[in-house]
Amino acid sequence: MLARNAEALYWIGRYVERADDTARILDVTVHQLLEDSSVDPDQASRTLLQVLGIESPDDAVLDVWSLTDLVAFSRGTQGGCSIVDSITAARENARSAREVTSSEMWECLNTTYNALPERERASRRLGPHEFLSYVEGRAAMFAGLADSTLSRDDGYRFMVLGRAIERVDMTVRMLLSRVGDSASSPAWVTVLRSAGAHDTYLRTYRGVLDANRVAEFILLDRLFPRSIFYSLKLAEHSLEELLHSPHNRVGATAEAQRLLGRARSELEFLRPGVLLESLEKRLAGLQTTCSDVGEALALQYFHAAPWVAWTDAGRNGSLVIEEGEV
Repeated sequence: MLARNAEALYWIGRYVERADDTARILDVTVHQLLEDSSVDPDQASRTLLQVLGIESPDDAVLDVWSLTDLVAFSRGTQGGCSIVDSITAARENARSAREVTSSEMWECLNTTYNALPERERASRRLGPHEFLSYVEGRAAMFAGLADSTLSRDDGYRFMVLGRAIERVDMTVRMLLSRVGDSASSPAWVTVLRSAGAHDTYLRTYRGVLDANRVAEFILLDRLFPRSIFYSLKLAEHSLEELLHSPHNRVGATAEAQRLLGRARSELEFLRPGVLLESLEKRLAGLQTTCSDVGEALALQYFHAAPWVAWTDAGRNGSLVIEEGEV
């Protein structure tokens, strides 16, 4: 398929997942600020902005509404980190790749984008949860439509690959916000709720809340689809299918495949009970891996140099530049 279509599908997967995860994280933080008077709104808001990679204003005291404005409604943020920016970017990528996306997917993104101003106005009347729950629901709808309407070809694999890598990055950011908290801190519950893992965790561990178990569940669980290990495994599998020849006598030859395999194996063979001892270092390494994998994929698939085909060179010396494919 064309490199521009592959890149568009990859970033659709990433931006929709980014909007979903940002809405989840912000929703939990807003509830915490509204329900717990012992939490300093300004400090909690600045911690969240740092985790999400959004620049904090130096000349203002942050509260629930100013935090929501920055994370949810702001436009033109660096890296497209706000929810509105992420949905806008996903829609623009879908618009540029209409020939490889289904009509249902396009209608879902387009309708979501066009409804954002109305949902923002409703949120200012009824509270941030109105907007954030809408985004979470639409992201879930888009994921379901993509899974049910796209052929399992290279385009689908690029989108799933982008979704999985973004999920790893956002989950790492969630855990980084809790590094340094005590093992008995109730803040670990916010990590589970942000990842949509609270109910599943309680069923798995019979209601016992422990920081080490929470970290192990979010990082290492083989069955939970939002865990870091599961997402790395999914990204690795999607990339193997894209390579069409995943088995090589000398191991992984593609840089992105090597990076994903190394990150996954480091988690897979980790000794039990030692995760919290080096959690911050391990999370920083995973974040670097996500960045390096994105760069490796761009070099391997998206930034292909066009090849030159001469047409009627003997008569007029004209040339045609053909677009590269992946």
